Amino acid sequence: MTLYVDSSALMKRYIAEHDSEVAEHLLNSDPVLITSRLTEIEVRRNLCRLLDPIAAGKAKQRFLSDLDSFALVGLDAVTCNEAARIAEQTLCRSLDSLHLAAAGRAGPATTLITFDVRQAQAARSLGMAVIGT
Repeated sequence: MTLYVDSSALMKRYIAEHDSEVAEHLLNSDPVLITSRLTEIEVRRNLCRLLDPIAAGKAKQRFLSDLDSFALVGLDAVTCNEAARIAEQTLCRSLDSLHLAAAGRAGPATTLITFDVRQAQAARSLGMAVIGT
C-alpha cells in the first residue's frame, strides 16, 4: 500500500494531540511515505504558530529530517490543474484539493492519511481510500 500523508496527520508527530498515537502507528506502517511540498509549508507554519520559538525550532529540525525520507509530489501545472478540477467537483477547500490532487498523482493504489474530516469526505467522494478519520 502507498500512503500519502497530509499535514493534519504529520503534525501529530510533532505536537501531542488527539489521535497522535494512531497517526504515529499509521506513519510507521509503511516504509515509503508520500506527501507534497504543500505539507512542508503547512507543517512549518503550524509549528511556529502552535509552539514556543525554542520548541518550534527543535520540531522543525526533526520535521525537516523526517521529510528527507518522504517521496515528494511537486505542485506542478498538472497537479494544480487537477486540484482545480477537484475543487470544482467537490467544492472542497483549495489546500485540500491540492493535497487530493497530489495524492492522486502518487497512483491509484494510494491511501490518504488525514485527520481532516472535510478533506476525508472530499477524498471519499472521489473514490479515494482514506484512513485516519
